[in-house]
Amino acid sequence: MPDASHPSSGRARELLPTASPAETLASVRALLRPHRALALGGFAVMVGATAVGLLTQPLLGHIVDLVAGRHDAAALTLPVLLLALVAVVQGAATTGGLALTSRLGETVLAQLRERFLERALELPQERLEAAGSGDLTARVTGDVARVAEAVRTALPELARSLLAIVLTLGALALLDWRFLLAALLAVPIQAHTARWYVRNAVPLYAEQRIATGAQQQQLLDTLGGGATVRAFRLEAEHTERLSERSWAAVLLELRGVRLILRFYSRLHLAEYTGLAAVLVTGFLLVRDGSATIGTATAAALYFHSLFGPVNTALVLLDDVQSAGAGLARLVAVADLPAQPPRERADATSTDGPAVLVTGAGHAYRPGRPVLQDVDLVLRRGERVALVGASGAGKSTLAKLVAGVHRPTSGSVELFADPPPGGGPVVALVTQEVHVFAGPLAEDLRLARPGATEQELSEVLARVEALGWAEALPEGLRTVVGEGGHGLDPAQVQQLALARLILADPPIAVLDEATAEAGSAGARLLEQATARALEGRTALVVAHRLSQAATADRVLVMDGGRVVESGTHDQLRAAGGRYAALWEAWSDARTESHHRTTAPLI
Repeated sequence: MPDASHPSSGRARELLPTASPAETLASVRALLRPHRALALGGFAVMVGATAVGLLTQPLLGHIVDLVAGRHDAAALTLPVLLLALVAVVQGAATTGGLALTSRLGETVLAQLRERFLERALELPQERLEAAGSGDLTARVTGDVARVAEAVRTALPELARSLLAIVLTLGALALLDWRFLLAALLAVPIQAHTARWYVRNAVPLYAEQRIATGAQQQQLLDTLGGGATVRAFRLEAEHTERLSERSWAAVLLELRGVRLILRFYSRLHLAEYTGLAAVLVTGFLLVRDGSATIGTATAAALYFHSLFGPVNTALVLLDDVQSAGAGLARLVAVADLPAQPPRERADATSTDGPAVLVTGAGHAYRPGRPVLQDVDLVLRRGERVALVGASGAGKSTLAKLVAGVHRPTSGSVELFADPPPGGGPVVALVTQEVHVFAGPLAEDLRLARPGATEQELSEVLARVEALGWAEALPEGLRTVVGEGGHGLDPAQVQQLALARLILADPPIAVLDEATAEAGSAGARLLEQATARALEGRTALVVAHRLSQAATADRVLVMDGGRVVESGTHDQLRAAGGRYAALWEAWSDARTESHHRTTAPLI
């Protein structure tokens, strides 16, 4: 069985970090820096489009003056044609500007996703276990979706709205500075509304992201451990936990709805205040001859045209704040320092060890070591089996050698070079193998991208998998994985062993790789495993003692320490723990054989 010595469900989750606003802004600037030309180009086109659009109100005001002055209908021809031209030019320029800004946003978002994925894949296993897969899942799904939606819709619209606001206020000032002062009466209300909203929205959306992550984590824990939950009759307890986390998320969503309703009511007050002030100013200026009716009309139209951009900008704060909370969670992971590569010692000597573990210790929780002062030497080409009771530390030691975990004390050194075609120095195969969705051949080529069909067939033949692979509906082109042709546990493990051969690492670690197979499947997998490990240094966590019996050396673990070491025959003759394990295992096999071969009465 796998190691049971990892963080329990009762441990408080140590969520992955969230970036501060300053850190988020600095990261976005760094992402934008290589694309300054594209950003400036998009900004210039958007400014031009907005400026052209602002000619509409003066043209309409001019038409009002022509009508008020009882000019001939022919005098309206030029202003009307100019209005049509403004509409065409503004539409074309806006389309071009939005295309440039969308291209910029998608490019930066793609880079952020790549950095996030790269860092997420580098995270130490214990860090992911401490945070829980729900936290990372929520960032990969919900946070990425919100940021992507903001990049595609909210941010371009927000940029266009802010440009329209600034340039429209400038146009009001050109008409008459008093129109600008009247319009600015709405600004204090809008500014107060924006500050109030941001102050309340930022922490609220951060809480919502955390609550969503906790909800997903609880759902994953309940579904993933369904068999255990049912076995211990914990259905009601887990349902209550999921209900509590779901209700917490719902309450936060309701708080968000109430916040939005109060936000809109304050915006309407600002609109009516500003419009009334501009209309009164226009009336007074027209009455004393300081402005024409057309100018007053243009001013009123300018302020009315601000309703859309101002409301859009303030309403988009909702999307921007939500996306900002998600962006901070993505940036925090993307900006994590890269994990330093495992140091490899000089591998030029052919007589030295392949793996040297010196005084290694590991603890998932401070003060509760799982491994203590483990010393281990794997000689080149040697196959060593780890045996022991569940929780003895076998899987943890295997993961230290494989590089999944880093030792909290001591060291693990590798004396090997990568394979000639590049690839890992050490590869880990466990009982939990993921089959990627797609053709079977492409799944295999993950280990060696340039592998030919002939090479794939040869590798499958070595692990006794070519027969069933060729019998699939479309052979190696058959789609497997989620939504594709299903593979049984033994076939999945054969696929993993085939990948191991293709990757060709000098060191292999197998952590109970045959545990999920039945008796017949296990014998087949053990033969396939022996072929896959030919010519490699191997550390095998043995689920069945028959694997230990064929190893070059056996290590017996107990309480996080190596308590016995030797060949199968030596340890049986010594009469210690291994001998007792072998006798119990042999008796269990004999009894099982008798039960399955007993005659029916």
